Amino acid sequence: MRFDLELPSQPATSHRVAVLLINLGTPDAPTPRAVRRYLAQFLSDPRVVEIPALVWQPVLRGLILPLRGRSSARKYASVWMQEGSPLRVYTEKQVEALRTLLHANDYPVIVDYAMRYGTPGIGAMLNQLKLAGAERVLLMPMYPQYSSSTTATAFDAAFAALGRMRNQLEIRTVRHYADHPAYIGALAEQVRAYWAVHGTPNFASGDKVILSFHGVPKRTLDLGDPYHGQCQQTAAMLTAALGLTATECLVTFQSRFGRAQWLQPYTAPTVRELGAAGVRRADVLCPGFTADCLETIEEIGIEVRDEFLHAGGKEFHRIPCLNAAPAWIAALGEIVAQQLQGWPAHAPAAAGALA
Repeated sequence: MRFDLELPSQPATSHRVAVLLINLGTPDAPTPRAVRRYLAQFLSDPRVVEIPALVWQPVLRGLILPLRGRSSARKYASVWMQEGSPLRVYTEKQVEALRTLLHANDYPVIVDYAMRYGTPGIGAMLNQLKLAGAERVLLMPMYPQYSSSTTATAFDAAFAALGRMRNQLEIRTVRHYADHPAYIGALAEQVRAYWAVHGTPNFASGDKVILSFHGVPKRTLDLGDPYHGQCQQTAAMLTAALGLTATECLVTFQSRFGRAQWLQPYTAPTVRELGAAGVRRADVLCPGFTADCLETIEEIGIEVRDEFLHAGGKEFHRIPCLNAAPAWIAALGEIVAQQLQGWPAHAPAAAGALA
């Protein structure tokens, strides 16, 4: 895959450019204390839990954090890698791979990452990029589909940090890339690469592919959040790219929290019903996650897998997220390059191409 950057012939080294990948976040350690600290920040965000703080905070502090802190810590411990949290490990690999790709094509921008919750925080990283000489920053959320509770709150944090700066950075934002051909192509390549090693489902016998997106409360759809529609758009494009039908490739939503109605169908009950109905093999991919994390490794790879097998299913496959797969890094580079047009960090003799 090749794509061109239209760079001017005059250098603009006084306007150094940075790309900041933004992901949701992770506890610093798989311990109850660290998990409670992380959850307190995450679940106190009014864009995540849209309940008045006077009502919500006593419930959060008095009931949810004490109960979930220890149980969630056990789950994090079950997926923790030697290098740290999976989300952090894979995000750092994405940063390094993207930096290498851009630099190899004579575009030496600064590339780093921030977490909306936990460390490193978005505000702290913007300050660090400024100290490193950056004047222009592209905010690249690692959420392909836009949601108020993910993309918007990341931008909120960034603009709040700008509000504390006298000499502000110039900012661009990537709102979504749910339908970007390079992203869809990388997802399709990830599935095909997995099937090349583990075999292809027998769709003639009823095997299924499940595209599991992170859930959000249904009221967000009613209030105008485009997330649901963008998930369906991604799923339709990926289904077509794989040559599958809507009956062979299903869309579900996972990680429901609380008693309110969330986007449906829910992943775990759907997979359980498939197993009980005699479906032999289920392959689950999480297109909305660009890096594996607790929700993909533990929730899908352990909890949902057990639901399917206990219901009568015979073969369960969790297809890994994009992580640092070459096809995804190339796609990420293409998306970033398109957004950086007109922001040369260094002008080579001729327009470069990323491959």
